[in-house]
Amino acid sequence: MTKGAKVHVVGGGLAGAEAAWALANAGTPVMLHEMRPTRMTDAHKTDKFAELVCSNSFRSDDWENNAVGLLHAELRRADSLVMMQGDAAQVPAGAALAVDRDLFSDGVTAALCASARIEVSRQEVISLDQFADTPTIFATGPLTSPMLAQSIRQQTGEDALAFFDAIAPIVHADSIDFDIAWRQSRYDKQGPGGDKAAYVNCPMDEDQYGAFIAALLAGAKTEFRDWEKDTPYFEGCLPIEIMAERGHDTLRFGPMKPVGLTNPHTGKRAHAVVQLRQDNKLGTLFNIVGFQTKLKYAAQEHVFRMIPGLQHARFARLGGIHRNTFLNSPKLLDPTLRLKGRPNLRFAGQVTGVEGYVESAAIGLLAGRFAAAEALGRAPAPPPPTTALGALLAHLTGGHLGDGQGSFQPMNVNFGLFPPIDAPTHNGEAKRLKGDDRARAKRRAIAERALADLDAWLTGH
Repeated sequence: MTKGAKVHVVGGGLAGAEAAWALANAGTPVMLHEMRPTRMTDAHKTDKFAELVCSNSFRSDDWENNAVGLLHAELRRADSLVMMQGDAAQVPAGAALAVDRDLFSDGVTAALCASARIEVSRQEVISLDQFADTPTIFATGPLTSPMLAQSIRQQTGEDALAFFDAIAPIVHADSIDFDIAWRQSRYDKQGPGGDKAAYVNCPMDEDQYGAFIAALLAGAKTEFRDWEKDTPYFEGCLPIEIMAERGHDTLRFGPMKPVGLTNPHTGKRAHAVVQLRQDNKLGTLFNIVGFQTKLKYAAQEHVFRMIPGLQHARFARLGGIHRNTFLNSPKLLDPTLRLKGRPNLRFAGQVTGVEGYVESAAIGLLAGRFAAAEALGRAPAPPPPTTALGALLAHLTGGHLGDGQGSFQPMNVNFGLFPPIDAPTHNGEAKRLKGDDRARAKRRAIAERALADLDAWLTGH
């Protein structure tokens, strides 16, 4: 790469926005390609950068006990644009970080457009060959356009794997019946916004739950095209009706679990609970947590109005479903996310096989930093595998080939991806830690090591 050369970034989602920001902050000129609105996708509604098409939650913000919260902390230290704008657009969500989706994408768009080092092209990129030997990051995400996806398949010699990613419905807050529903976070846990009652809870007794499950299973479902029928779902984002098919009580131990919640109207714990989370800054919209679905629209309105408290619900958006694609990254990408055989090309975001908003942004940030280092004449250095950033990267590029039969699957960040650690076995009073206490001590030790190692990496690079 010629020192100081312009780097192209294809895709204006979370990963592409983060990559462009990292490059520009390093002093590298960027051409950011986003085909919207020239060509729209099946899921996007606007031409804004980093538009959130599914949930508005970045999930847990607890860096001591949750791997995604630790990733939040690392990204903040690495000057992440996504975290900067996410914090600015925060809405109440218990222990999670959730955002007003419009304020968030507006903030990302304004920051990128204000940068003197970033140019924007609104034309569709249809082939990897458009860039010849030019340094380029492809961050086109789960909705890569068909022509570009075909070019990727031809260049890599690998069929991209695919799965369906379902979208949860959103209801108007003033249509929720609070004579039945109530506000409470699970176990009254306080989130980053200081709110212990961030969720709306809708209770079900045993009979109501049974009727709901029966209707859910009987409801009319979206029919897939022939070429989509064999596409597997990602286990972390299953449609609710697929979960219900696995057993009558599956949902009671999943998104409808009643633990940690007491109905103030009865003083008792319900048989099952549906939770809703604030979706916009004004608090006028709430999404139904974990209710990704492929029910047809009419069936959704009927079935979801069976939920006590939502019998008069008005839906701002009904659930939907879209196809997701990702690469066999351990086979195709090198340790700095370059395509083997074409080192001028990098991939970032969900297309690499990470799952989740923050994980996608994290890989975009790394791709941008790696490309910026090369543009400045330096060898890119991956973050230590003891960090959340490094653990994710290792999952993608560290030889995770599974059983050798194409078993590589998308992954959220989790503590299982981190190298082992000798965690404390006793507390300050010399008492032996057991069960949950020992698990918490181990997570805290992993998190503290990660942040210390990240700081050393950021200082050195």
